[in-house]
Amino acid sequence: MYNIISNSPFFRGLTPQEVEAILGKISHSIKSFSKGQTIAQRKEEVKNLCIVVVGSVKGEMVDFSGKILKIEEMFAPQPIAHAFLFGERNQFPVDVIALEDCKILFIPKPEVIRMLQQSDVILRNYLNAISNRAQFLSNKLWFLSFKTIKEKVSHYLLSLLQGDSNKTITLSKSHQELAEFFGVTRPSLARVFAEMQDEGIITVNRREITIINRNRLLEMIR
Repeated sequence: MYNIISNSPFFRGLTPQEVEAILGKISHSIKSFSKGQTIAQRKEEVKNLCIVVVGSVKGEMVDFSGKILKIEEMFAPQPIAHAFLFGERNQFPVDVIALEDCKILFIPKPEVIRMLQQSDVILRNYLNAISNRAQFLSNKLWFLSFKTIKEKVSHYLLSLLQGDSNKTITLSKSHQELAEFFGVTRPSLARVFAEMQDEGIITVNRREITIINRNRLLEMIR
């Protein structure tokens, strides 16, 4: 267990033995959740630093029409809503649901403050984590500003390109997962991939995407 926790962004640079010693001095708990169980609800106050130690969870929102939009998935040993632990409105921004049977480490806010005061390593890790989170959310907002599925797909593919020489991308998400990430149906996403392939912009082979015309992708997001 401590081997996993020591790989969390907050405890990076510490050995499992050091993590065990730190947690042994503070109040904390590890709770188990079943697949599909709600771990936290949107607008619920964030009172603990939560870290997935076994399994995975997802953050999702329900819009006014009742459609569920999956925001992201979090796997052990990732934290949950850590950027919302402090602040005037420290509430969960999404519903947090167990993707599978999982275990979550809960560290109460006062104990987190103690750790930050007593360990420069944890303080630096926490500041890095919330800064990275702010950058992620900024990119997410920019992504959501795209109105059409083609614009979203173009931005997503361009973000995965590693330099001008690499033209082939292997998607880490299935087409169903990608559709949920974009907030669209799988048939709608498949139709856009087919259109972009017919237009000579990309070729699609399951999860392998080859970029044929990078300039066309750039034009779509301008």
